[in-house]
Amino acid sequence: MNFNSPFALPFSIGCVVMFAVIAYKYVRWLYIMPDSDKRQIKANIFSRRTWQAVGECVTESLLHRRIFRVNPVLGYMHMSLAFGWFLLIATGFVETVAYMGWTPVPLRGHVFFKYYSREMPHTEMWQMVFTQVMDALLLFVLSGVALAWCKRVYSKMMGMRRTTRHVWGDRIALTALWCIFPARLLAESTTAALWHNGGFLTGTVGSLLASSLSVEALLRMENAVWLFYALALGVFFCAMPFSRYMHIFTEVPLIFLRRWGVTSDDRPKSFDHFQLEACSRCGICIDPCQLQRDAGINNVQGVYFLRDRRYNMLSAEVADTCLMCGRCSERCPVGLDINKLRQNSRYSLHNSPSFRRYDYLRGVDSSVGSGKVGYFAGCMTLLSPRIMLAMEKIFDSAGEQVWWADRNGGVCCGRPLKLAGEIDAAREMMRQNTALFVKHGITTLVTSCPICLKVFREDYNLPGIEILHHSEYIARLLDEGRLKVKCNQTEYTYHDPCELGRGCGVYEPPRQVIQSVGQLLEPEETRNHALCCGSSIANTTISDGAQLRIAESLGRSLEATGAQSIVTACPLCKKAVKRGTKLPVYDLAEVVADNLTAQSPQSE
Repeated sequence: MNFNSPFALPFSIGCVVMFAVIAYKYVRWLYIMPDSDKRQIKANIFSRRTWQAVGECVTESLLHRRIFRVNPVLGYMHMSLAFGWFLLIATGFVETVAYMGWTPVPLRGHVFFKYYSREMPHTEMWQMVFTQVMDALLLFVLSGVALAWCKRVYSKMMGMRRTTRHVWGDRIALTALWCIFPARLLAESTTAALWHNGGFLTGTVGSLLASSLSVEALLRMENAVWLFYALALGVFFCAMPFSRYMHIFTEVPLIFLRRWGVTSDDRPKSFDHFQLEACSRCGICIDPCQLQRDAGINNVQGVYFLRDRRYNMLSAEVADTCLMCGRCSERCPVGLDINKLRQNSRYSLHNSPSFRRYDYLRGVDSSVGSGKVGYFAGCMTLLSPRIMLAMEKIFDSAGEQVWWADRNGGVCCGRPLKLAGEIDAAREMMRQNTALFVKHGITTLVTSCPICLKVFREDYNLPGIEILHHSEYIARLLDEGRLKVKCNQTEYTYHDPCELGRGCGVYEPPRQVIQSVGQLLEPEETRNHALCCGSSIANTTISDGAQLRIAESLGRSLEATGAQSIVTACPLCKKAVKRGTKLPVYDLAEVVADNLTAQSPQSE
């Protein structure tokens, strides 16, 4: 069989360009990878994590399970294109082997096999089965293409209010992709019209062509449409490594590296490239963004930030204009750590030896009291004295001896500086605080601020010290019987702070505490999908007016529950939510302190 038809040349060129560019990128990224990441890979490559990665590649890269959870129609569209194309390639390879045996066949021979085998007899049962199966798979993929066309025209049918605005490179690749499978249908149908070797789909279309065109016209058309099919493939393959479709290949190594324990860091590093180029720019992260939804701020969402950074055109405005609430990452079907990437982008843009500005804080110890339990209020709690008073009442009622780390002021936890990209200054503050905690010999560190909680758990090295949010600590006291509270019929709704919920995974303890004193009514968007209050410390550019509109949107959502009061577990959220609602807003500690009934035996 002769596989040297000139029409296949664009396809062959596209394959060479695509694989050469991808190989160059992967080799370069792995070569410059830090030694610590390489050791992480070596330690896990022969573990069960590798098999877990294989399973995730199937469920996510091919079947797109996470997108199905967002919207079934959207999930089907992505799955039909990814899994359907994969099955077309795999089944086509098996078909070629069935016809040719294990004779070496060039890649174009597998892809254009219907053309090259047109003069061969197709009378055996197994041959007809292959023909029907390949037609069914082609129809499967074409249904996804049709849905993709519909999505660009009317995205709401797939649960998306907005879709991504693409750059020209993406549009070229997208246009080529949309042409590939209709071109294949037309090419195989034209061949079926001439050689009567089509299945239920190509055979039917071929019969329609044969009934309206002469043999001579079909012969001319056959060469033209096969060339068009090859051109569409060639253009797509050449554009793919430079477009959003690089995700087709990059998502797989990303899954393996992530399973092996490689992550992004406070500073940019090689692994970031795998995350950036695994973004398909599907646009699923746009709708959850409250900047777009409530404040009218566009072109800074996760999809645009990742795009701009990948193409080295990231501006400070795009990097800094973000609440870093995590709602986009929560919806991202690839599981990209968008907040970490944005944070280390800020480091590249803004980092300076600013820790020198805080030299006057060295050695400052304004703590009071003593005990194995330490309480770190945090900057925002210090600005919310009612929370401090409530915690003092709770500690007294439980008979707890407490060391107050910053009751009279002190050093910040360092997370605001970290989120601003000033990593060196943040690290200096963390070192000072660590020394303070170790000096006073505490075994439990409690904080009312989720911002502090997250940085204590992620960035501090505090062996032998248990770190708890006050919601977790209060829930423990209730479970142990060290706190006694009265339960009434007051209806509360609870707002999950971003840093506490999505940031630290603390969802149940606050709810357990609220249900011990009253009735809990959940808002429509809650837990990992909870709305941001709009006053995140990660914000460095968003105006007060925009923050207020976000707070008002959150307030309406919480008011819609019909609750009498709003409870949150973050001092910053408390201040923000109060701006957006007329309902009373309390911190969790205040609600508990107001419902204490008697002191525990330990304190009597």
